[in-house]
Amino acid sequence: WLVIAVGLVRAYLAKGSYHSLYYSIEKPLKFFQTGALLEEYLLIAKYLPGIVPSSVVLTAFQVMSRVFLTWAVTHSVKEVQTEDSVLLFVVAWTITEIIRYSFYTFSLLNHLPYLIKWARYTLFIVLYPMGVSGELLTMYAALPFVRQSGLYSISLPNKYNFSFDYYTFLILVMISYIPIFPQLYFHMLHQRRKVLSCTEEHKKSE
Repeated sequence: WLVIAVGLVRAYLAKGSYHSLYYSIEKPLKFFQTGALLEEYLLIAKYLPGIVPSSVVLTAFQVMSRVFLTWAVTHSVKEVQTEDSVLLFVVAWTITEIIRYSFYTFSLLNHLPYLIKWARYTLFIVLYPMGVSGELLTMYAALPFVRQSGLYSISLPNKYNFSFDYYTFLILVMISYIPIFPQLYFHMLHQRRKVLSCTEEHKKSE
């Protein structure tokens, strides 16, 4: 994620504009975001559930939604790659992940600076809505192109007697954010109160 951050900064300095910066970090974004599936399986779902203090279901939704945005929307619908909303979620993801992995690393080393802990449980207040806004706006921008091209859609009649409308599916994915995002957001708010209040009490006791 530092590679992505540096790539964004270098591209911005070279172009002098924040428009269409997606192309400068497209390959590392696909690689690292897809790699999060392996992290989800190894760290959260199977081998080391105690290391990552997160809700498995909420984290799985977050990972899957990002992979979906990366491949099924941004990669598949070329027309949205120049949208500013793509940069919005890429920047939010990048900052969030740099902070999150720093938090996990220093926690495992038993030397967690308060600044990183504070950033982990505070900056999400802005970064999560920023990322979700970028994701939803990108999906919305993709809708007319999906409808026009019939992307990933299967029409009847066919030998499997099955139909699938990707346009409708994309709308349903957007609607799914309504019940799930508040759960993720309030879960983090609860964690923030719990973690930072314990830190403050510990400081006072010292």
